[in-house]
Amino acid sequence: MSNYERFPHITVSENQSDVVRGYDQIISRLRELSQQSKVIIAETYPGVRDDEILPQLRKLNPSLIIETKDLYLSEEQMTETMYPWLTDDRTFGHMYSGTVETFMNADALAQARRLVENAEGTVLVYGMGASLVSEGDLIVYFDLARWEIQLRYRAGMGNYNCSNYDEDILRKYKRGYFVEWRMADRLKFDLLDRIDLLIDTNAANDPKMISGASFRTGLKTAATRPFRLVPYFDPGVWGGQWMKDHCNLDPSAPNYAWSFDGVPEENSLLLRFGDVDVEIPAMDLTLYQPKQLLGEKNYARFGAEFPIRFDFLDTIHGRNLSLQVHPLTDYIHRQFGMAYTQDESYYILDAEEGACVYLGVKTGTTPDAMINALKEAQETGEFEAEKYVNKIPAKKHDHFLIPAGTIHCSGSNAMVLEVSATPYIFTFKLWDWGRLGLDGKPRPINIEHGSHVIQWDRTTDWVYDNLVNHFEPIVSEEGYDEEHTGLQDLEFIETRRYTIRDAVEFELHDSVSMCNLIDGTKAWITSPDNAFEPFEVHYAETFILPASIGRVRVSAEEGEVKLLRAYVRGSFSCE
Repeated sequence: MSNYERFPHITVSENQSDVVRGYDQIISRLRELSQQSKVIIAETYPGVRDDEILPQLRKLNPSLIIETKDLYLSEEQMTETMYPWLTDDRTFGHMYSGTVETFMNADALAQARRLVENAEGTVLVYGMGASLVSEGDLIVYFDLARWEIQLRYRAGMGNYNCSNYDEDILRKYKRGYFVEWRMADRLKFDLLDRIDLLIDTNAANDPKMISGASFRTGLKTAATRPFRLVPYFDPGVWGGQWMKDHCNLDPSAPNYAWSFDGVPEENSLLLRFGDVDVEIPAMDLTLYQPKQLLGEKNYARFGAEFPIRFDFLDTIHGRNLSLQVHPLTDYIHRQFGMAYTQDESYYILDAEEGACVYLGVKTGTTPDAMINALKEAQETGEFEAEKYVNKIPAKKHDHFLIPAGTIHCSGSNAMVLEVSATPYIFTFKLWDWGRLGLDGKPRPINIEHGSHVIQWDRTTDWVYDNLVNHFEPIVSEEGYDEEHTGLQDLEFIETRRYTIRDAVEFELHDSVSMCNLIDGTKAWITSPDNAFEPFEVHYAETFILPASIGRVRVSAEEGEVKLLRAYVRGSFSCE
């Protein structure tokens, strides 16, 4: 059995009493606090189960309850107001840059504020935007991880204040990704230092409450030591079998296609108090400790956004990914309001016979011929990919670089560690091998978008010279070897591979690093200055080294190991 840890945690306190668990205990504690608090603000992240939480809060018997859902525009008005950001596209929208108030009825909000000011006795203001009605005397935040929100969409939950229960899941997800989560995170950012109590609502009917001080201590703790995010796994039409064995997954599942093990915007963190884990969105850490986590230069460049992501793509005994291309920076900025694009690479963690990567256009391919063939394929169900795209054999520890604008996909029988920038939703599928999605519907094809960004001069020779196994030795010593493995000069991420026979030390230079143990059984991450407790990692686990920890030492535990490390190129002088 693999030693891959499915539910990594960050120990914050040995005191389990720091957590109040279950509604009976939580309501009892809130009842005590309400004796000194006239106005209780129950701020919620969109996606929490109002029908579970609000009946419990009513047990406080407040003299006045204001539900913020009553303060919003009608569902039709909200959707109409969102249209410039949602557009008609099934998958892609435009990043919303405004606030929650845009979708609230100004007169209703003003009336609610007056009611709170004039009320006698305890007042409860509940819902997203509750803190806009009143500053309150007690702020309780009901939090939720984005992966759980997506699962609830699939199970039939609608978007915030919306009855689109049966709508296409991609459109639900788009509304959350482009609008709801943007405004909710801006509101949360303003509250992080003011939250008195935080409640984890990820598990149905099993809430866990910690103090705002414990919540902030947990985030500060995470920003000062190596840590892992909580990975999640999902099936797909091309999914494979490798992760079942290596990540301790359900062997009876048909397949697993994706693993998101290093995407702070999507993953969660487990903060441990005693033997109880409180789950929070990892995005909370990025919002609250951006300089400590990212480093000052990265924070200045990206703001409170984590710029690197690691994920797995498993096609072993599976099928090809869709043939695809990512937008150029100029295109993604003009079309979707993003500041940077999804440059990426495929590191081949494992491979079986016949594994390959499709990468770049074949020399002699003309744009019109290929685009016309792709369009015709939507009618005929046939596209000769190898006629237009280079098909390159892949083996374990190969590294294929994929700057934006390069047509690409992994073939079957490859286990890919994808290293990329974080705008991960912007994939223009060009050909999906004539298949349907797991929902029985055709997956979105974006030939029109793709035709504007494919770089036709990335032909066969250029691809082999620039994108295939572009390894350069950096250091070779008795205890370790260090190599540059990518990314391509057009990409802002640098990757280094360490083959460690004994140990290696390196400086982070005030810049975050994301790493994966790509070979070997186990390694230890320690601080030469004893700045943090020793941290154990296992094969295939992704982990983060916050900028604040300075210098680290990686030691092989049971024979030679290999480590892949990614950081932002240009964040420090030692490239």
